[in-house]
Amino acid sequence: MAQLINLKTFKEFLNSSTGGGIILFSCLLISLIIANTPLAVPFNNLLETVVGFENESIHLKYSVALWVNDGLMAIFFLLVGLEIKRELVEGELSSPRQAALPILAAVGGAVVPAIIYVGFNFGLETQHGWGIPMATDIAFALAVISMLGNRVPTSLKIFLAALAIVDDLLAILVIAFFYSTDLHTTYLLYAGAIFALLLLFNRFGVKSLWMYLLPGLFIWYFIHHSGIHATIAGVLVAMTLPTTPDATESPLEKLEHLLARPVNFIIVPIFALVNTNITFQSEMIGGLTSNMGLGIIVGLVVGKTLGILATCYICVKSGLAKLPELANWNHIIGVGMLGGIGFTMSIFVSLLSFSDALHIEEAKLAILVGSLIAGVSGYLFLNALHTKRAKN
Repeated sequence: MAQLINLKTFKEFLNSSTGGGIILFSCLLISLIIANTPLAVPFNNLLETVVGFENESIHLKYSVALWVNDGLMAIFFLLVGLEIKRELVEGELSSPRQAALPILAAVGGAVVPAIIYVGFNFGLETQHGWGIPMATDIAFALAVISMLGNRVPTSLKIFLAALAIVDDLLAILVIAFFYSTDLHTTYLLYAGAIFALLLLFNRFGVKSLWMYLLPGLFIWYFIHHSGIHATIAGVLVAMTLPTTPDATESPLEKLEHLLARPVNFIIVPIFALVNTNITFQSEMIGGLTSNMGLGIIVGLVVGKTLGILATCYICVKSGLAKLPELANWNHIIGVGMLGGIGFTMSIFVSLLSFSDALHIEEAKLAILVGSLIAGVSGYLFLNALHTKRAKN
């Protein structure tokens, strides 16, 4: 009987909207603990261990850390791409009226933090990190708002999900255009040819997932060697998968369902485990008040809220869009705060922004602090808002 109860509890945890966030937060703490104990050295040696194979024509020999950041995260981006396409075809982004508010709010919520960061770092060697505070972490943001249950309107959760998805698309474009190295056009042409083939598969109604995923591996390989970050391959493959605007389960939705749990419960937590192993040093604390640290923290905590709120205000007052059902301006402020949880994508961009190890570590710490402030303040604000309305 106890085993049945435990199994039921485990299944409920897997199906819950907060389960992935809890595991992600746990891996974050584990990584920080490892980095500040004698386990730090063997753990870093593990991450630097080179695995794979290579010969005269194929090079697939990389460190464990690179396999995680370029390989596993390509699967994360594949899932993000699937979510973006589904929302465009049949979800919150499927009509101009529905899509206007989350799309424009995401743009405002990305541009304002970037401007704030540049304002703090203009002319400095850290200026290239302007993309760091632009991102919203879907897993953490949705986990926090889900913890509020029926204390916030359901439409607000949908709005935040759509906003975070568009936010990820913007981050993907920023990575592709601004954080890629020297381009090798031959590899890009190879990847482009396979991408065109997948589009033809879609056009002629090919339904088998393997007909898209196996060529997708080659797209990943060629893009990885082209100079554009390899994770973009995941988004490209996602855009080619067929889907339908009705309730019929399409190949895209089938793959999305297959990937959701592995990505949320395994891949993103592994990314956190590998990339938040920050060994605290006294000089890093000063980094929180450096131009870079302030640019990240103020960008995430203040810039996100201002950008999302101001854009929503302009859209609604101009008649371009309307607020989510049963939501008011205080709800939008709360969502703007939660939008400042930038963890996964922000850390990812920080790895691409700097070559100096200390800058990377300081950026990670600033992201953790900024995201923590944003998450806690957003939760407390929305919870207090519900409490106040309940008393009235």
